[in-house]
Amino acid sequence: MHPNTANVAARLRELGAAGEVRELPDAAPTAVAAAAQLGCEVGAIANSLIFAADGEPLLVLTSGAHRVDTAKVAALIGVAKVKRADPEFVRAATGHPIGGVAPVGHPRPVRTLVDKWLAEHEVVWAAAGHPHTIFPTSYDELVRITGGTPVEVE
Repeated sequence: MHPNTANVAARLRELGAAGEVRELPDAAPTAVAAAAQLGCEVGAIANSLIFAADGEPLLVLTSGAHRVDTAKVAALIGVAKVKRADPEFVRAATGHPIGGVAPVGHPRPVRTLVDKWLAEHEVVWAAAGHPHTIFPTSYDELVRITGGTPVEVE
């Protein structure tokens, strides 16, 4: 197991999460790729997107079927600007590569928003620290384990 994934799996156990980390046969750097391998709707994939919100990391867990309206998110959280982070910023904030960013297991807490639309799915799938790993969860559990704020991001 990749060290990032082992860290995420341990954190999930500490938090009392129900789902087990699974390894996918192929990398799943996008929600479409993950959904294809899992045989689920793309909307059930929780994209873990890192943004720079006035220079501070912001994790937005959004449905794979949605795009994040950065102006709306900036207004929601009271910052001047929210922009997509570059790979170095993502790795510094989370310890994970783009395409494998987990909602938990970061070196430091990251402010988190959770797309309310994910609640439409009984099972939600999130990355587990590496593009080949994923775990099942529920919307309520995702909000609980991340300490995230439920919002509409689209």
